[in-house]
Amino acid sequence: MIESLFSTTTVTELTFTHAVLSFIVAILLGGLISLTYMKTQHSYSTSFTLTMMVLPAIVTIIIMLIGSNIARAFSLAGAFSIIRFRSAPGDSKDISYVLFSMAAGLACGVGAYGYAVLFTVLLCGLMLVLKKLKFGASKEAYKTLKVTIPESLGYEEAFNEIFQKFNIEYELKKVRTTELGSLYEVIYSVKLGPHTNQKELLDAVRTRNGNLDITLTMNPVVQEY
Repeated sequence: MIESLFSTTTVTELTFTHAVLSFIVAILLGGLISLTYMKTQHSYSTSFTLTMMVLPAIVTIIIMLIGSNIARAFSLAGAFSIIRFRSAPGDSKDISYVLFSMAAGLACGVGAYGYAVLFTVLLCGLMLVLKKLKFGASKEAYKTLKVTIPESLGYEEAFNEIFQKFNIEYELKKVRTTELGSLYEVIYSVKLGPHTNQKELLDAVRTRNGNLDITLTMNPVVQEY
């Protein structure tokens, strides 16, 4: 009985029962993956969680419609080559969840429901355990400080005095020009102390940069070495 659950019931002819069962299993697995993603992420977009929900079902439908028809597979590949996907680069963890969802949909599409459920539960459990253990997380919480400065202000040592005054560890990460070269955007990786007054820090920085744009991330970022 257990072996029958994990047998791949690949069919040459798509039936209504097989299609409905595959679709339902894919939706349930997509919901589990989406819930796991929400549990393991500090911040997330609603659109991405919905994508995680429906992606396994979409892949399942594609696999069922293709079946073993090679000509149909090439036609589908040609159709998808016309589509342009434009999105801002996201977290690398998001990519793993996309591949995770596609793998679950692929397993459902070929009829391997037992393996689809088994590996989805195992991977979701693994994600939750790694989140609980804070695996790979930096022990020191760094934040990103983006400051726009005029070209007359030297960016290399522009805020050294302020950082020393507030006892802040910092590292200059990136410098780029804006407004046709008339301004500079300086990006620092900073470690704020537990008693650092962020308002006083930003007030001191904006006094130095002439009240231009300043951005301080509220969520800690992983420090790269």
